[in-house]
Amino acid sequence: MPQPSARKWQPSGFLKASAVLHAGAAVSAIAWPATLGWSLASVVANHAAITAIGLWPRSVLLGPNVLRLPGTRAEIAITIDDGPDPDVTPRVLDVLAEHGAKATFFCIASKVAAHPELARRIVEAGHHIENHSMQHRHYFSLLGVRGLRKELVQAQQVIAEVTGRMPRYFRAPAGLRNPFLDPVLHGLDLQLVSWTRRGFDTRTADADLITQRLLRDARAGDILLLHDGNAARGSHGQPVILDVLPRVHTALRQQQLACVTLEQGLRA
Repeated sequence: MPQPSARKWQPSGFLKASAVLHAGAAVSAIAWPATLGWSLASVVANHAAITAIGLWPRSVLLGPNVLRLPGTRAEIAITIDDGPDPDVTPRVLDVLAEHGAKATFFCIASKVAAHPELARRIVEAGHHIENHSMQHRHYFSLLGVRGLRKELVQAQQVIAEVTGRMPRYFRAPAGLRNPFLDPVLHGLDLQLVSWTRRGFDTRTADADLITQRLLRDARAGDILLLHDGNAARGSHGQPVILDVLPRVHTALRQQQLACVTLEQGLRA
């Protein structure tokens, strides 16, 4: 079972302010009924803001969110989402091995359960598997505390049983979340990780464009996002990640940037 965090959860400043606003609106509406309209409007506006922030994957207003590796070491983290895929992932591992690079795979736990040997191959190659939820539900960001915790706990258990290592990091499906996620992550001692930039390689099959998006102003500490699951395919039918990875690694090597796992980069 995932071990609970020993630290007490603290809401973000934005969530504290939202709680104060709700309390103030309630008091105002009761004490001064004429202000009911303004009170309701302020609460609705706050809920709209919370929803918009939940749709912004790189936001830190709902809680801690890792967007970059800390420090100034010449390292970069490549993260690969939505696998493992029995057709694509083995070829991704071959490319990584050829370039001597390490990566972090944010895996859907149901796929890990379906392809345990492939998940073990990822780990045996020196990469890390982290938590990308149990089912990657399209309505993940609409779940309450109970639903979120169930998704994460099941994923933790499956990945740990298959790989022998409990994930330390979590990435929300599509990066979308709500205010309930942070306390659930805290309780499971998981850290939310988003990215510095992504290639949109599930929608775009142009390897040149994806590479440009990933490498634009690239520098030490970047966290890049690609996909081995649901990867777009080029005109020749090959998953675009297989064309993008070699180009990215070649460019990073020219900049003397090493590809490390998230855990290596964050602990350093």
